[in-house]
Order: sequence, then C-alpha cells, then structure tokens
Amino acid sequence: MLFTTAAFLLLYLPLTLAGFFLLGRWRPTAAAAWLLLASLVFYAHWMPAFTLLLLASIASNFWLGRQIVHALRAGRQSAARRWLVIGVSMNLGALGYFKYANFFVDNVNAVLGLDWAPARVILPIGISFYTFTQIAYLADALQGKVDESNPIHYGLFVTYFPHLVAGPVLHHAQMMPQFADAAIYRPQARRFVGGLVIFAIGLFKKVVLADGIAPYADAIFVPVDAGATPTTLEAWLGSLAYTLQLYFDFSGYSDMAIGLSHLFNVRLPYNFDSPYQARNISDFWRRWHISLSTFLRDYLYIPLGGNRLGGVRRYLNLAATMLLGGLWHGAAWTFVVWGGLHGVYLMVNHGWRALLGPGRLRRWESNWAYGTSAWAITLLCVVVAWVFFRAQSFGGAWRMLQGLAGVGQYGDIHALCWNAGLSLSAGLGWCAVLGAVALLAPNSNSLGERALAFLDRRGAWRQATAGAVVTAIAALLLVNVARDGVSAFIYFNF
Repeated sequence: MLFTTAAFLLLYLPLTLAGFFLLGRWRPTAAAAWLLLASLVFYAHWMPAFTLLLLASIASNFWLGRQIVHALRAGRQSAARRWLVIGVSMNLGALGYFKYANFFVDNVNAVLGLDWAPARVILPIGISFYTFTQIAYLADALQGKVDESNPIHYGLFVTYFPHLVAGPVLHHAQMMPQFADAAIYRPQARRFVGGLVIFAIGLFKKVVLADGIAPYADAIFVPVDAGATPTTLEAWLGSLAYTLQLYFDFSGYSDMAIGLSHLFNVRLPYNFDSPYQARNISDFWRRWHISLSTFLRDYLYIPLGGNRLGGVRRYLNLAATMLLGGLWHGAAWTFVVWGGLHGVYLMVNHGWRALLGPGRLRRWESNWAYGTSAWAITLLCVVVAWVFFRAQSFGGAWRMLQGLAGVGQYGDIHALCWNAGLSLSAGLGWCAVLGAVALLAPNSNSLGERALAFLDRRGAWRQATAGAVVTAIAALLLVNVARDGVSAFIYFNF
C-alpha cells in the first residue's frame, strides 16, 4: 500500500488512527496491538504470503534476543555471543536467499556457460529494512542496551507501518520508550496538525517534484540501456533528473513517514539533511540516508576495526563497508560499482584531509572559493556514481558517462527526448528548479520543527492550518489519481 493512494489516505489511515486512539483511552497495550495488526495489514496488502515470512522473522528474532539477555544475566557471555552469531547468520541467510539467489544463479550461468533455470525468487518488499533493524536489535542486546520482554511492543517496533518498507532503519532505543509512554495513546492536536504539515511536504516532494521529473530520467536511461547513444545534453539531463528524482522520492517518503508518526505521537529520526549541500563525501554520507549510514558505521565499519588499526586498515574498512553497502541496495554489479566508487571517494577524502592537516584544512574551508569548489566536486562525484545506481547495465552506464564527458553523439537533434515526446529545454528547466529547491530552500526537517513550534505557540491557528493542509493533501491526491498509473517509491526495490 502506498502513502500516495486514495485507499491509504481515505480508508486505511483514518481507520488505523480511530482504532489506535479509541483503544488507547481504554488500554495502551490494546492500542499497541491494534497498531501492530494494522501494520501487518499494511504489509499484507502487497503480498499476503510474505507476511508469514515477516512474522517468522519477528518471532525468531524476539526469541533469540531473549536468549541473549538470559545468557548475559547468567554470566554466560560466550553463549550470548553464540546466540548472536546464530541470529545474524539466520537473518543474513534469509536476506541472501531472497535478495541474491537470482543474482547468484545468473552469475553462475554466465561464468560457466550453463542454462540453470530454477524458479525465480520474488524479493519481499522491505526485507532489507526489517532485517537490518533486527540485526541491530540483536547486537544491542549483546551489549546490554536492550531487554524487551513485551512481544507486542517488539512486533510493533519491527512492523510499524510508516517505516516498514523503506526505512528509516530504527534502533530499539529510539522506539521502545515511546511505545511504553501512555501519553502517546491520547490525541494531541499540536502533534496531529504538525504531522499533517510534514506529511504534506513529503507528499508534494513525491507527487509533484519526484514524479514530475521522473519521465526525463526514464526517457534517457531506458533507451541508453537498450543501446542508444545520448547527446551530451541528454546525458546531463538524464543524470541530473535521476539525481533529483531519487532525492525527492526518498526524502519525500521519509518526510511522509515522519509526518504520519506525529499523527500517532511517535517521533521517527530524520533520514535526510540537505545532502546535496555537502562539501565533502563524508559530509554527504552524514546527510544522505542517515539511518543506513549510521547502521553501516556502527555495525560494520567499527566492528571491522574502524580507524583504530592504522591508516591502511582504515581505508580497507571504508572500501569494504561501502562495497557491502552498495550490494545491500541491489543484487547487481552496477550497485557494487556504485558502492565501490563511494569507497574510493571516502578514501580520497580522508587522504586529502590528512595531507592538508587540521590547521591548513580549517583555513581553506573558511575560504569561499575552496568551499564552492569542494561542493561542486562532491556533487559531481555523487552524480557520476548515481549513473551506475540507475543504469541496468554496464554498457548503459558507460554510454551515459561518455555522454557526460562530451564523447559520442553530437548535434542539435536530441532523439531520445524527441522519441519520448519530451522537450529537452523543459527537462533542463525542471532540473534547474528542483536543483534550486534542493540547494537553497530550507530543508523539510527545519520546516517541520518550525510548524510544530508555531502550532504549540499559536493554538488558535491549529484548525485553520489543519483545514489548509487537508485541502492541499486532497489536491495532491487528485493529481496522483488523475495520472495513468501510481508510481511506487524507488527504495521499495531495495
């Protein structure tokens, strides 16, 4: 079920909210159970059979977490570690099978020249997110950070529908205290209206901005993957259009998830912080998909040794972390290259900063020309890497890169745009407008916080604000429904 559909906005969400707060007046546990059930229904709307896989994953990880806690209480540290190994292996095994079985078969066939054709494995939506969430839970249990004995709260922590299928990757400590707080089960006008404002911002990002520029990215990448050669302007249009589509699509989802959570008096962590304004690639990863970056740092990079084992090992750890992060995004070598590129970017960035030294680095970063150049280089590197993220083949990615470099087809006739019935100049205009929004407009995190603060101070404005926002949401829903088809969020594929 998509946040942008009439079924969600007019049926599912009102019923879920009504049940949550009506039961919350009677018993918070019943309200939590209702929200758990509603979240399972939300997931089952896509493919009911995979809801059984989700339930099995929840039950087994909850049981493993209890075993880890019991072993620690008994002073059996080695037994607790064994339970963690079993849990991580189980989770990665399931993720590996569903996400990478087809990839493995295709590569075996390509290398050995076989025609092995087992049944294709369907990827369960959201499996990467709920798997990583539960791996983090087990790791935190071993460190004594969690001790969850309430199966309803644990199930809700994993399935909570705003984050279930596309993140953010949550930590137990971020959610359990909120579900245990009786105050969240009573409606709060400020949080409710503020949540609607934040949701509307995300809905606008998705329906108007991301879906509006998406045809220009598809018009270039699809034929180029099929063998066409883009002109230089078309290559730049396709690359920039996808760069902006991906950002507004995924950050729009995150905003909607945060806004929906405020309706239930729950606060989700921010997942984006104007990443295209970053002035180095490390800063980019502190701003882009923050929850995944944090997970990779805490549960992969640091356990590998981080920067504690010398410079060479640090760079190898960075490379390994980003390669695995790329593979997490998709079962294709293009994703591995995308992750590898970011690993190289990070190594170069750390090497450059070490070469300059802290004193010179501070002086240079305070210089406007250096800061602008650093931003431009960082964004260019990100755009180049997104080519591999979007392309379906290395041939398509290579033709796009040749186009970006000005190598290949020339001329004033831009056949790829023409064939798609699109105007090159209109597409470049879209890129200019969306680029200005991404680079110059206040980010939605600050807008949401301002809205919440305003509604807290000016209670008399809540009804008028709610009316205006509901009208805006209804208009955006009509825009979405009027289209030929409803587009899913890009990160649903991961």
